[in-house]
Amino acid sequence: MRKNSDADLTIGRLSAEARVNIETIRYYERIGLMAKPPRSDAGRRLYDAAASRRLCFIRRARELGFSIEEIRALLGVSGGKGRCADVHALTIRHLGEVKRKIADLRKLERTLARTAERCARDASPDCPIIEALSEPRCGP
Repeated sequence: MRKNSDADLTIGRLSAEARVNIETIRYYERIGLMAKPPRSDAGRRLYDAAASRRLCFIRRARELGFSIEEIRALLGVSGGKGRCADVHALTIRHLGEVKRKIADLRKLERTLARTAERCARDASPDCPIIEALSEPRCGP
């Protein structure tokens, strides 16, 4: 345990600064993305500026769609365990996944637009959107 200093942040302040939910911080600690912080004499978690920077790094990586394991690898490189080439390879793989998702979303957009276009938008109980959703295509 240690006493508070001006550089120490409570979990609430860290949460507000990093724009991350408190439970998310606790989760990152449980899975080892964030180190468990020292505690005050009163038992409160105390975070420093390095923890804040790390949490912001994790948040930004999550916003870009990196998985927890990818973030773990990125943090390893930022901590001196790895090379820039490793980060590049990971990023290129991730970019490929993003492009595949965009292609899937465009296909979804076209399908929804075609289905909606077929709808008469009237008081009829027959609806081509419901029909399309009811087609028996749930199997392999």
